[in-house]
Amino acid sequence: QVQLVESGGGLVQTGGSLRLSCAASGRTFSSSDMGWFRQAPGKERDVVAEISWSGANTYYADSVKGRFTISRDNAKNTVHLQMNSLKPEDTAVYYCAADVALLHNPTTGWTWRAGYWGQGTQVTVSS
Repeated sequence: QVQLVESGGGLVQTGGSLRLSCAASGRTFSSSDMGWFRQAPGKERDVVAEISWSGANTYYADSVKGRFTISRDNAKNTVHLQMNSLKPEDTAVYYCAADVALLHNPTTGWTWRAGYWGQGTQVTVSS
């Protein structure tokens, strides 16, 4: 049974930092792209950051570039998201994802998809 378990969320003031961690179990994800998504109240779930299976390539949403860093440790089957200079608009439930891919739909265009999801961890940034 595949499981992704997030940790590290919480309440932080504007400008603060948090480090999210995701521990994967049930299979190895060393050949899988992984990522972090977030969903704020009343909004759709959007990709935050994605990392290739080797860690050589990363993608960041424009809203977090220069503030967030995604990393992974394939030996430990873990992925992390270091979040610095946090803003109130970063408040959301953050989800770890595995088997992440950018897929093209003729109707909706390019969309990030994932094969596995964690249960989510709440990040709240107070102003």
